[in-house]
Amino acid sequence: MAHEEQKDFNAMLCDSKDMPKIQVITDQKSIEKYGGSRMYFAPPIDYDTVMKQVPFGQVVTVGTIRSYFARKNEADFTEPITAGIFVSIAAWASFQRAEDKTPYWRTLKANGELNPKYPGGVEAQRAALEAEGHTIIQKGRKNIRYFVKDFECVLFELG
Repeated sequence: MAHEEQKDFNAMLCDSKDMPKIQVITDQKSIEKYGGSRMYFAPPIDYDTVMKQVPFGQVVTVGTIRSYFARKNEADFTEPITAGIFVSIAAWASFQRAEDKTPYWRTLKANGELNPKYPGGVEAQRAALEAEGHTIIQKGRKNIRYFVKDFECVLFELG
């Protein structure tokens, strides 16, 4: 995303478009990759609702949220591209609000990776996570990425 300061992310968060919905895919490569043909699309507000449930000191991954939505809605998987976009929308919407904040910094990418697309980038997410007692580790020499150390031990379990 670009020009975040000029966008109304709370309006985007509340725009469900035609979601939730399940779409049946027929592309064999995708079916093999995702383990089935029933693809679920969750609206942005659903990501925000789940992200708000993660308590202090715990974390969740986008993949965990996607698996939760698929199980809950009898689908094989949740569409991954919109999931990443909607998690970012929830983060920016919270950042723009004065109240009813979403602790978006607790939502990580795969393998416990911090999300550079959040408000303030990985630096702000790192500071928020360290304030909650997490240790952040750096990986890579040229393409430096940051991860919550042992994130699996503090993963929040979704219903």
